[in-house]
Amino acid sequence: MKKFAMAAVAAAAMTAGVAQAYTMGTFSNGVVVPNVIHNGAADTTAVGLINRSGTIKSVYWTFFDQESAHITDGCFPMTHNDYEPFVWAAQSGLGLEGRRGYLVFALGSLAPATPAAACSAAEAALPNAVGAGNRLAANAVQVMAASSDVSYIPVIDGDLTLAAGTNLSTMGPESLENVAGAVNVVPGVGPQMLMRYFVDGTANGGNETRIVVWSTGDQRGTHTVNMFDNAQGRKSVNFALTHRELDWFDPEQIAGRPANYTDGFIEWNTGVVPADFPGAAGTALGTAPVAPVAPRSVFTYSVVSAPAFGAVQTILGAHHP
Repeated sequence: MKKFAMAAVAAAAMTAGVAQAYTMGTFSNGVVVPNVIHNGAADTTAVGLINRSGTIKSVYWTFFDQESAHITDGCFPMTHNDYEPFVWAAQSGLGLEGRRGYLVFALGSLAPATPAAACSAAEAALPNAVGAGNRLAANAVQVMAASSDVSYIPVIDGDLTLAAGTNLSTMGPESLENVAGAVNVVPGVGPQMLMRYFVDGTANGGNETRIVVWSTGDQRGTHTVNMFDNAQGRKSVNFALTHRELDWFDPEQIAGRPANYTDGFIEWNTGVVPADFPGAAGTALGTAPVAPVAPRSVFTYSVVSAPAFGAVQTILGAHHP
């Protein structure tokens, strides 16, 4: 466990000092919570939001599924210096137990005179622009009462770049083009994402890892990657991303993984389009969007559960050009 802990620190350190690195803990015109799910109040994503806009703001939220399809949405007002707890099990509505997806929180551009005047139809059609009134911040956790545990969920800071004509109450798969707190994808180049794993060869027991991949492009397909162990060993393997914009996969199940590869990282070039990409031409994560659409964003992290921890650990994915 000591070796794993040191490797985790090293992986986290790799994210520092890199151009266009992830950002967290800042204020912006909106945020993304990239991995959201609930199975009732005892197992739910919980988000906390802070408004420092200096005025009343309407906060619009949308829940997208793993294919980036709009599922449900809502809006609430926040006064200056307001803190808003947002518990997904209480906000989701019926029929979404066990359904994984992601949340986008975005500010409207108007300044309602009173909270009661917020969340109007007119304001929903006027998203807050990049660089204007950027005063929303958020944090998120997964609450798991059965194991008396709370795991950290990285929140991707904005600014959010939204497609022209976006209405915050009817956002669709193409509405969110780019998130400044993630990293931009350069076709054929990268970035290279280094995603941590820690497993023991026993399915659904012992040391377990799940890797989250979120993006604003179509990431589906079989990706050829380099898998490294903790002794600099390397093997080329493949992993499949089966959902358009949010995947939650088990690296222990990667075919061809050497049995002794239990602690290490996976290196994935996000700028390469897989040969079996099933989507429409020009929509793959590794292709350049047609101008003036903003560059596509990508974000990864690992969720590790191990008996020696006594708690679930979150490890942010490292990246470099």
